[in-house]
Amino acid sequence: MADYLLIESRDLFESNDTAYFYDLAESLVREGNRVSLFLIQNGVLPTRRSERSAALSRIAKAGVELLADDFSLRERGIRNEKLIADVRPASLDFVIDCLAAGRKTLWH
Repeated sequence: MADYLLIESRDLFESNDTAYFYDLAESLVREGNRVSLFLIQNGVLPTRRSERSAALSRIAKAGVELLADDFSLRERGIRNEKLIADVRPASLDFVIDCLAAGRKTLWH
């Protein structure tokens, strides 16, 4: 079992590759790995409760830990109470701690 940190900076509607990245996170969990998906910049847009958040809810149910950069949320006017239940706001310190701990990291 490996520990992965995936960092997504794009919105689902900004890039078709975003859905692939979500699928990758889900596949890694299904293979028995620990996976955190850190959403940053426009990647935080689907964290707001809406039809666009269904893909995130799906991968969270599979076991992917979902975190959203608190600064990116504030920049886009997304308040914590508007987030889907599966997303936890976090600072970039989380990313730094993961890198320092040697987690395998992919940034998209």
